[in-house]
Amino acid sequence: MTVMRTALRALAASLASAASLAALVAAGPTATASGTAAPVGSAASAGSAASARSDVRAPEGFVALRSVDPTIIQEMRYATPHTFLGVPVDGYLRPVCILTRPAAEALHRAQVRLLRQGYSLKVYDCYRPQRAVDHFVRWAKDLDDQAMKAEFYPRVDKSTLFADGYIAEKSGHSRGSTVDLTLVRLPARPTAPYRPGDALAPCYAPQDQRFPDNSVDMGTGYDCFDTLSHTDDPRVGGVQRANRQFLKGTLTGLGFVNLAEEWWHYTFKPEPFPDTYFDFPVTPRSVAGRH
Repeated sequence: MTVMRTALRALAASLASAASLAALVAAGPTATASGTAAPVGSAASAGSAASARSDVRAPEGFVALRSVDPTIIQEMRYATPHTFLGVPVDGYLRPVCILTRPAAEALHRAQVRLLRQGYSLKVYDCYRPQRAVDHFVRWAKDLDDQAMKAEFYPRVDKSTLFADGYIAEKSGHSRGSTVDLTLVRLPARPTAPYRPGDALAPCYAPQDQRFPDNSVDMGTGYDCFDTLSHTDDPRVGGVQRANRQFLKGTLTGLGFVNLAEEWWHYTFKPEPFPDTYFDFPVTPRSVAGRH
């Protein structure tokens, strides 16, 4: 219990820095040009009209992760310009993690275990609206826009992103039980926010050369379009491999399944909505009142 209390105190201090970053992001530009939202439902069948109301709520069964576990660090990248697109992603109106309740509760159980060992989870992305995936697809088809290539896909030809599996027209994130995350050793250091125009470094560069992140060294940065991001890539060894396996071992024991091509990508099984791709916006209003 002493270790647990010490970890919680350390995490509380780090969360203050995270809150400052979240406030900075929230004060920035919204994630959509129109500020509108598409209706909840199956994007595959409904088409997710981008002109629908912005106050569409998530269905019952979705919650804000912070209401289930406020100690998990949130660095919601797609609400910021630090993305492979170079701009905030459509549908991310605020930097909040929304998940199905079973997935959020499973992350809470993982966090309890990790805090006892001096670590915290940090989430980069959670539920992802279909309009965000559509934004990815539009960007991938625009071969002239390669502003963030030097960091996120330096060794990949943008014209092959679909064929190589880095971009697809549907994402498991839109079903609400998939999360992108990493580990942070406590006490967590603050992470400086990315500012457009900052120098870019390859996402597979040594940790002290790539974009600063307060997470443990996983061998690549988040959203690195490279085979080095494969969880069990044999070229990744030592501490980096151990960190990946520590994260994987913690989560798989609690019902999560890792996507082999991305060390950060986990889906809680069984999924409450295995066949529905939702398109409500990422904002606290979508799950207001859910605890």
